[in-house]
Amino acid sequence: MGGFFGAVCNEDVVTDVFFGVDYHSHLGTRRGGMACVSPEVGFQRYIHSIENSPFRTKFEDDITKMSGNACIGCISDTDPQPILIRSNLGVYAISVVGIIRNADALVKQYLTFSGGHFTTMTGGKINMTELVAALINQKSSFAEGIRFAHDLIEGTASILILCEDGAMIAARDKWGRLPMIIGKKTPDAESEMYGYCATFEDFAMLKLGYAFERELGPGEVVRITCDGVEQLSPPNKEKRICAFLWTYYGYPNAVYEGVNVEAMRMKNGEIMAKADREAGVAQDIDYVAGVPDSGVPHAIGYANESHIPYARPFVKYTPTWPRSFMPTNQSMRNKIAKMKQIPVHALIEGKKLLFVDDSIVRGTQIRETVDFLYDNGAKEVHIRSACPPIMFGCKFLNFSRSTSEMELIARRTIQELEGDEGQKHIDEYSDGKTERGKALRRAIAEKFKLTSLDYQSVEGVLEAIGLDPRDVCTYCWTGRD
Repeated sequence: MGGFFGAVCNEDVVTDVFFGVDYHSHLGTRRGGMACVSPEVGFQRYIHSIENSPFRTKFEDDITKMSGNACIGCISDTDPQPILIRSNLGVYAISVVGIIRNADALVKQYLTFSGGHFTTMTGGKINMTELVAALINQKSSFAEGIRFAHDLIEGTASILILCEDGAMIAARDKWGRLPMIIGKKTPDAESEMYGYCATFEDFAMLKLGYAFERELGPGEVVRITCDGVEQLSPPNKEKRICAFLWTYYGYPNAVYEGVNVEAMRMKNGEIMAKADREAGVAQDIDYVAGVPDSGVPHAIGYANESHIPYARPFVKYTPTWPRSFMPTNQSMRNKIAKMKQIPVHALIEGKKLLFVDDSIVRGTQIRETVDFLYDNGAKEVHIRSACPPIMFGCKFLNFSRSTSEMELIARRTIQELEGDEGQKHIDEYSDGKTERGKALRRAIAEKFKLTSLDYQSVEGVLEAIGLDPRDVCTYCWTGRD
């Protein structure tokens, strides 16, 4: 995934952007970047790997060398960014969050009609942010160029641009699959600073003294200065915001389209508990627990509704493992995953446990969790997924990136049950009330030696979110845009 934060004010905003970007660290673990501009120095930019060290640690020295009343920064799980571009639209810094599925075709098309070129990385790979910039530069204005890029890109591209004159261009992706929020800072008793910011996560700006101004609509493009926000291109009528923002990606404090993440997750858990009670299953349970971290609020909601005590049968050792650590060696990664989890034997041994996880993708994590619990004496292990079976690799964002859909545990199990014929009945397998749906759940439960397994329904997730279902993307569960 990824996220960004940018600000334009009447005073230096580098520290605002530093802390604003840091509040997006839950959205990516590969790279971070910042770029600012000032009349005296021009553009300044730093990019670092954050795979083994947090964004804040990597950039705390850099910000002492940066200055400017306009600045953007990002967390990127893809290519290094922001990048600096010199073009017919001037010199600017650009950052993009999303995915471009037809990148090879767009590169070939661009090289054919423009006679231009791209900087390549190791292996000949092209930075996708540079590709977006190349598309934008085909037109005579940022608004026209962004619309042109949005129309050509198959996937998703939310764009943040820092111009040489200190203005910022913010564009939400064409279908609004990702959020884009504008905040406003006004002078107060502590500071005379005023201006605006653009952010993925609203709580990042609120902590920095920016008040909510508005969310951009799908495909909307605005120009931001310290004095105001000018609409350059109106929003599109249709929206498909990603449901996984609530079930998995979003930080608990985040609010998307007026719906808080933590509140949605607790309601989602309540809906699952009601479904189990109506079905008369998993009622004799000692403790309900959440798979850390995003599974926890779903589990709290389940426990509150079911009146089964909530507990933490295992915890993460956060003093030395506060974030993901990604060594290149697979055996070392496996070792670290085990080192993070510490059992609370008094809450596991001889107990009947129900765990709620945010999702089940390939099944690797759930297998490790269940083995861990049985190895520490659990009597029964029931698993509930806070979202439906994932049937399709995401083609709009970077979630559930799969080279083959047979990597997905649900699709692989369908193939084992019924072969190619089963792939024609994905809707039935997704629905736990059908015979095929029940068979899928039994088969996966047997694989992992679970006492029971079930998934939230598509309808249940949409009920917990509370938006018009037509405005929410559920592609990874249904295969429908």
